[in-house]
Amino acid sequence: MGEVISVADSRAALAGAELLYDKATVEQAITRLAAAISAELQDTTPLLLPVMIGGLVLAGKLLPQLGFPLRVDYAQAARYHGTAGGRLRWLRRPAGPLKDQTVLLIDDILDEGVTLAALIDYCRASGARRVCAAVLAEKQRQRRAGLSKADFSGLAVPDRYVFGYGMDYHGFHRNLDGIYALGPTP
Repeated sequence: MGEVISVADSRAALAGAELLYDKATVEQAITRLAAAISAELQDTTPLLLPVMIGGLVLAGKLLPQLGFPLRVDYAQAARYHGTAGGRLRWLRRPAGPLKDQTVLLIDDILDEGVTLAALIDYCRASGARRVCAAVLAEKQRQRRAGLSKADFSGLAVPDRYVFGYGMDYHGFHRNLDGIYALGPTP
């Protein structure tokens, strides 16, 4: 789960953080994402799978902008840290069948890409016809394993600890209406 910190510590981190993208810039990026997703998937009646908890904010902002038939479910998974390959641990699998579906995974950030790659593999193994990934932020970094690039990406962020708009700082600040970054060494 990660380090447990106090509310005071979370406020101190926010006070020292750099605002990377303000609300208007993030909202514009989400509108561009919605347009790109619509152009690509509007004729497929996709199943949207927000990846909880981080994908919640992006999914909530995207859904009203997607003016075509779709279905929504969700998935929640975490990687076991300290194990070879970071084995995926399911907290909640999609409820319905994925067979022959076009699936759009919605997540907050593409960081290492390992969890999203595992979710894509799961969807494909479950018979999905096509699987795409949409993320609000894509971290600018080398990825040795996992998903190297999302199909739909809103904003590029530096290889730093980022939070806001669904991304958390040790469980806090998912609700911020901007995207913030800690210094180069968090």
